[in-house]
Amino acid sequence: MERVRLEFPEADICHRHPLSVRITDMNYGRHLGHDAVVSLMHEARVQALASLGLSEGDMGGYLCVAADLAVQYQAESRWPDALVVDTAIPVPSRKAITVYHRLRRESDVRTVATARLNLMLVDPDAGRPVPVPAALADRLMEGG
Repeated sequence: MERVRLEFPEADICHRHPLSVRITDMNYGRHLGHDAVVSLMHEARVQALASLGLSEGDMGGYLCVAADLAVQYQAESRWPDALVVDTAIPVPSRKAITVYHRLRRESDVRTVATARLNLMLVDPDAGRPVPVPAALADRLMEGG
């Protein structure tokens, strides 16, 4: 079986956000479920963007939508683990903003999961993708 292998870009960390595993985050395997991992990363991303004065609904006048998501699971996490989510945003490309998340257990600093998400900007009126504006790319780099 081929596995996703992601390299987390340490130099591009722009935000750290503490979260806790809730009992409702547990799956039938009695550990943190995939849907909960995606939700925890979403919360961390919203907080990271807010720290830069941005939101997913207004990225320089555009909406952002997820184009793809890759998650590499590295350890289990269970209720009531305290987690820290590191968010890193490398220099955006012309067409997408790549966001990395790393979920770590606070108790032993073990990485639970690493993820890479590509965000596309969409013109809210036309409903079409647009290039990443230079001013927005500069603003994203202020946090890194």
